Amino acid sequence: METVDTATIPAARREPPPFRLDEDEEINPAFVDAVSDAVGAGDRGRVSLLVEDLHQADVGTLLEALEPEERPQLIELLGRDFDFSALTEVDDAVREEILEELETETVAEGVRDLDSDDAVYILEDLTDADQAEILQHLPAVERVALQRALDYPEDSAGRLMQTEFIAVPPFWTVGQTIDFMRETEELPDTFYEIFVVDPGIRLLGSVPLDKLLRSKRPVRISGIMLDEPDQVEATDQQEDVARRFQRYNLVSAAVIDEAGRLVGVITIDDVVDVIEEEADAEIKALGGVKPDEELSDNVWEIARGRFTWLLVNLLTAILASAVIGLFEKSLEKMVALAVLMPIVASMGGNAGTQSMTVAVRALATRNLGRGNVRRIVGREILVGLINGVAFALVMGVVAVVWFGLPSLGPVIGLALIVTLTSAAFGGIVIPVLLDRFEVDPAVASGPFVTTITDVVGFFAFLGIATLWFGLG
Repeated sequence: METVDTATIPAARREPPPFRLDEDEEINPAFVDAVSDAVGAGDRGRVSLLVEDLHQADVGTLLEALEPEERPQLIELLGRDFDFSALTEVDDAVREEILEELETETVAEGVRDLDSDDAVYILEDLTDADQAEILQHLPAVERVALQRALDYPEDSAGRLMQTEFIAVPPFWTVGQTIDFMRETEELPDTFYEIFVVDPGIRLLGSVPLDKLLRSKRPVRISGIMLDEPDQVEATDQQEDVARRFQRYNLVSAAVIDEAGRLVGVITIDDVVDVIEEEADAEIKALGGVKPDEELSDNVWEIARGRFTWLLVNLLTAILASAVIGLFEKSLEKMVALAVLMPIVASMGGNAGTQSMTVAVRALATRNLGRGNVRRIVGREILVGLINGVAFALVMGVVAVVWFGLPSLGPVIGLALIVTLTSAAFGGIVIPVLLDRFEVDPAVASGPFVTTITDVVGFFAFLGIATLWFGLG
């Protein structure tokens, strides 16, 4: 991979590039077109001039904006000037397509310059054969470190950690530690604390950088270290690690193995990515969308991924229609019931979704548990009852004015009270029960809550109307 000196580019080709970002901090389409033209022409110098000093996140956005065949060409043209950390900023599908097109030596060279956590992030979605082929091109020390991280379970702290860290013995002084960091070239790009270990690399403590710099040079590290450093185990789940960072406002944490040996460090930038991924997955799951669906996926993959939950929703809709069929005679005798029926079901569905969203989020953040579940369920039922009474009064008046039937107001009013109360109850209880049975409530709650609100809503409204007007 070659490095391009943009100073040697002829003046005719060094004209100022188009604005890279527009007023909304998004990649400018004119800039994308300019890069695309340069890539198509194989103009290495022009490409380098266009993307130099562009942040890795913006390079990732640029890659996604280019045509699929142009992405690996851009990387090959940039050579060593391309920062492979930009591949951590693109959709999984885009990254996999790019890696498939690049030469193994190119990928190995790019991965070699990355922090270990970014390298693992890029390699973990590849097949074992592809991983092994790329790792073979790396020096032994780097290869062993990356392989050890890849051997940890998916979505574990071991996959998230960075294996580059600074560790010193407890008998060193502050001066020795500072001199060591000044004289050592192979330091992590970013770090927030120094770890203290014994000869077996077992974690003894940590020293925040601010405390280190405020201490006198003769002071021993053992005298200023924190005896209970923030730490997680390599096998801990990433979401548990993220929750710990969030709860205790951590910036970094040591990662230890089952023997208590220091094997890596997790920093806040990695945790932010996990929090975003978890929130993204929950939102998709609530909508019946696969958590790993990306904007770059093809039509067939998206349709296949969404089919299952659409089928489940179809079955629940059939069940709700069967309930309506029980009151066919009532609907034939009073057309107003058919007009008002969707309003009751819609209000119930919205109320159920509100409670369900609160419950799923509270369960995900561990804010809803055995200690407060009864209080929260009772609160949601009361909220549903209050809203039910309020909308019963509103819709009762609307129904009377609309159809000129005074007796229709109490019917739809009672139905709304029953529906909104039951919807609030189901919206909170169903996610809790699913969580107790170790079923992801974000994925499975929607169809169940929809079924309950539709069935209860239709049955309550049509049943009360049938009894009230004697339509059976």
